[in-house]
Amino acid sequence: MTKRLLLGYLTITVLVLVLLEVPLALFYSQRELDRLTTGVERDATVIASIYEDDLQIGRSLDPGAATLYASRTGARVVVTNARGIALIDTEQTVPRDFSTRPEIATALTGRRAAGTRSSNTLGSDFVYVAIPVTSSGVVHGAVRLTLATSHVDSHIHRFWLGLVLIAATVLALMTLVGLVIAHGVTLPIRRLQVQATRFSRGDLTPDEQVTAGPPELRELSDTMSTMAVRLAALIDEQRAFVADASHQLRTPLTALRLRLENLQARLPEADAAELDHAIDETSRLAGLVSDLLQLARADHGQPAAPTDIADIARQRVDTWSALAESRGVTLQLVGDDAPVIAFAQPGAVEQVLDNTLDNALTVLPEGGAITVTLVAGTTEHSLTVSDNGPGLSDADKERATRRFWRAADATPGAGTGLGLAIASALALASGGGLTLADAQPHGLAVTLTLPAS
Repeated sequence: MTKRLLLGYLTITVLVLVLLEVPLALFYSQRELDRLTTGVERDATVIASIYEDDLQIGRSLDPGAATLYASRTGARVVVTNARGIALIDTEQTVPRDFSTRPEIATALTGRRAAGTRSSNTLGSDFVYVAIPVTSSGVVHGAVRLTLATSHVDSHIHRFWLGLVLIAATVLALMTLVGLVIAHGVTLPIRRLQVQATRFSRGDLTPDEQVTAGPPELRELSDTMSTMAVRLAALIDEQRAFVADASHQLRTPLTALRLRLENLQARLPEADAAELDHAIDETSRLAGLVSDLLQLARADHGQPAAPTDIADIARQRVDTWSALAESRGVTLQLVGDDAPVIAFAQPGAVEQVLDNTLDNALTVLPEGGAITVTLVAGTTEHSLTVSDNGPGLSDADKERATRRFWRAADATPGAGTGLGLAIASALALASGGGLTLADAQPHGLAVTLTLPAS
C-alpha cells in the first residue's frame, strides 16, 4: 500500500510539473526566438536606411556598413536592387540573382518576411528577415539578414535544463514527503495486518493497540483486541470442557465395562454372548474419550522444546515392529543414525507416529510395507510415514485431518476419526505442519514437518 500511495503522489506531481513546465518551456523558447527576430528586423531596418539613397539614385553601394555588421554579429547581409539582383553579399560574390527567393520576392512587393529554417549544409537553424528598401512608397530594393539561432538555442537549452533540475528536485522532495506520509498512513494498517495474521494462526494474545492514524483504524484495533480476548476465553472454556468431560467420563466408562464383564461371567454362556456387543461399545466409547482428551491437550499443550526426533522415530518403529510382523507387514526406518533436533511439544512426535502407523497397519493387507523416512534440513526436518496400501483420493486427503472424519469404506466401529486430526493439531502446536500426499507407486504418505532447532 505504501508503494501505491507513493506512486499516486508522484503521478500527481509529474502531471502538475508537465502541465506547468512544458508550456513554460515552449513559451520561453518562442519568446527568445521572437526577441531574436525582432532584433534582426530592427537591424535590417537600420541597414535599409543606410542604403536607401544609393539604391534610389542607382549609385554603387559601399559594403562597409554591411561588412561591419556581419563581422560583429555573425549574420549574413544581402542587399538587392529592385529586380532582386544582389549588390552586397557578405558571404558570396556579387552580382547574383535572388529574385526567386521567397523572402526576397515578398520584400520586393513592399512587405516584410521573417521566419526560421534549417540548413542541411551547415547543420543548424537560422532566422531570416527580409524588408523592402522604399522611398515615397516606391520599392528600390531589399535587405535580407540571416543569423544562426545557436546562441539563442544555448539559452533555451540552459533554461530547459534548469526546468529539468527543478522537476528532479521537486520529485526528490515529493518522494521523501510521500514516503513519510505513506508510512504514517500505512503503519497502523500494517500493525493491524500483523495482528490479524497472528489471530489467523491461533495466537489470540492481544497486541499493543494502534494509537496513531485515523479514528476508524484506532476503533478497529480496539474491536479486534476485544474480539481476540473474547475468542481466547471461549476457546479456553471449550478446551477445558472437553478435557474435563473426557477426564470425568473415563472413570465411569471403566467402571461400566468392569460391571458388564462381571455380569457376563455370572450369566449362562448363551446369554453372556449378548453382552459382547455392549462391552465392545464401551471399549469404543472409552477410546473416543481418550482421543478427545488427547485432542484437547494437543490444542492447549506445553510449549515446543528441542527434541531428538531421530531417536523417537527409532523407538516407535521398534515398538510397532512386533505388531507389524504379526500382521505380515514390513516396517522399516530410513535415515541417518545421527541426532536430528527439532522443536516439538513433549510427546507430540510419539503421538503423531503412533496415530499414522496405526492407520497404516489398519488399512494394509498381509504383505504390505510401511516406510518411515527421516530427512534433516537446514530450517526444518521432516518425518514421512508412507505405505503401499489403497491410499486416499485428493478430496479425501483434504478432509482426512478433519475431526471425526472417516473414509467411506472404513470398517464400521473401527477408529474414532480423530487420529489424523490429533496429529495435525500436534504438528501445528509445535510450529510445523502435517501434509498428506500420494506414495509411489501407490498408497499414502503422511509427512510431519517441524522447525529445526
